[in-house]
Amino acid sequence: MILPSIYIAEVPEKGRGVFCREDIAAGTIIEVAPVIVMDRKDRLLLDRTLLHDYIFEWGQKKDKCCMALGYIPIYNHSYRSNGEYEMDYDQDIIMVKSVHFIPEGEEITINYNGTWNDSKKVWFDVKD
Repeated sequence: MILPSIYIAEVPEKGRGVFCREDIAAGTIIEVAPVIVMDRKDRLLLDRTLLHDYIFEWGQKKDKCCMALGYIPIYNHSYRSNGEYEMDYDQDIIMVKSVHFIPEGEEITINYNGTWNDSKKVWFDVKD
């Protein structure tokens, strides 16, 4: 399920992103998407490809990974995102919902750390 008012557009210096054609109220389910679950062996192979940037750790023990379908891989990261994702390991789905009001035309972002306001640096912001 993808909210009908959601669309993908180009974002300067980020590639593509997910946007809304209509206002979205706080707590609205924006998308529910199935995932393809893979084991550690598959993860080693994925880490050697561009898909590394689009997979999620999966399972209670984070011992698997998954590729989400739908628009899920296209949501960009923000440390103060307006969306948040939840994982359902039993149903093999990821759900994105709004954490506050999102005005028409605004990009919908998620925090790759899992919690909408988690300020821990994500992998692409960590300097070696």
